[in-house]
Amino acid sequence: MDKKRIVVALGRSAFGILFPDQKKAVAKAASAIADLVEEKYQIAITFSNGPQVGMLHTAMTEFARLSPEYTVAPMSVCGALSQGYIGYDLQNAIRTELLDRGIFKPVSTIITQVRVDPFDEAFSEPTKVIGRYMDEDEARAETAKGNYVVKKEKGYRRIVAAPKPIDIYEIDAVRALLDADQLVIAGGGGGIPVLQQGTRLKGASAVIEKDLTAARMADMTDADGLLFLTGTEKAAIHYGQPGETVIDRLSAAQARIYMEEGQFEAGSMLPKIEASVEFVSSRPGRRAVITDLAHAREAMAGKTGTLITAE
Repeated sequence: MDKKRIVVALGRSAFGILFPDQKKAVAKAASAIADLVEEKYQIAITFSNGPQVGMLHTAMTEFARLSPEYTVAPMSVCGALSQGYIGYDLQNAIRTELLDRGIFKPVSTIITQVRVDPFDEAFSEPTKVIGRYMDEDEARAETAKGNYVVKKEKGYRRIVAAPKPIDIYEIDAVRALLDADQLVIAGGGGGIPVLQQGTRLKGASAVIEKDLTAARMADMTDADGLLFLTGTEKAAIHYGQPGETVIDRLSAAQARIYMEEGQFEAGSMLPKIEASVEFVSSRPGRRAVITDLAHAREAMAGKTGTLITAE
């Protein structure tokens, strides 16, 4: 029997900002992934990197400030760094968990570039806050360089665009590994956003919502399912309010209604619902599931979580 292919999107709860915390967190994520391997799924993994890429950007900027002979690392480089070190922790944790269960399966991380549209309206309306706090003079210098800043209680911070993913350049490598029944980690942090300029790929000063890249990857690898592992067992409407209601099952049509009503928080549950609707609507028989790490196996078996289908 052919194996079912799924893309698993790990949320920030699967990682830590401090290195020791991340080692502990990825061990829990590895356990959830190993559960799915035991259920005979072919798995591609993508992950959140918001705090980590911000940390790297802050560190590299501060280094350049203290050592003027060095230049500030661009966002694309910070994205690549975060893909590498998070992938390193994750693939080793998964490898260990699988071997402890008597399973040998190669695990690889691919530094992944994702094409974005230079005319995406997100570039004129940046929303993602990154990096360290700056004083007014530093903020003015950033603005002079053409970057966007926003004023916060503790000072100023830089904001970057969040364009939508169009294409994944390393998708053939992802497919090849999945076809070989290997476990692949790709599209970390939504992928490194790049602009295509002839034969050259230029890193964009932006970040991509990893949930949308997960849906794109799932579609491009012809996956059967898309699993979002986040901080809650089920999605809900009226979240955090007296009328909060958890959702067991959701059709694409009803999901669109809830999104129009503003039922899902931007930057949190909303992109997961958007990505789910996009994925399940692209081919009959596809399903998306939202749950937490502890219930990954049960959710894929239909016992818990929020199931999103085309109808």
